[in-house]
Amino acid sequence: MFVDPAAFALVGHLVMTAADAPPALNLEPSCRGAAQMAVPKADGQLPTAAEMRDVCLGKERAARDDLSRQWQDFDRDHRASCVRSTTAGGIPSYVELLTCLEIAKEARRLPDPPLRGTTGMSGGSARR
Repeated sequence: MFVDPAAFALVGHLVMTAADAPPALNLEPSCRGAAQMAVPKADGQLPTAAEMRDVCLGKERAARDDLSRQWQDFDRDHRASCVRSTTAGGIPSYVELLTCLEIAKEARRLPDPPLRGTTGMSGGSARR
């Protein structure tokens, strides 16, 4: 079976392009679920399902836009890991993906914890 080398080049380019941008997520299931979880507004009235859906879609779109602007600022391994965890089995969400990436980015800035002894002794003198 002969495979045209140009096909490999095209597929490789498409894979690289996909990795260089946030994934396309279907927001409908997430926002449909949010619409069913109505929380009273400040005036005590419950928002309609359509209002809840619109608020959810607005937040998801804002997160998608933030991701598009910041995508290259996030570590490639963190992007891959967060995309996998955000899209595995559940209902994908740009808000969840952005949160995962922000936590990973901040965690990377934390200093390494000090090494502790492995002898089981804690700072004091040993008993014999």
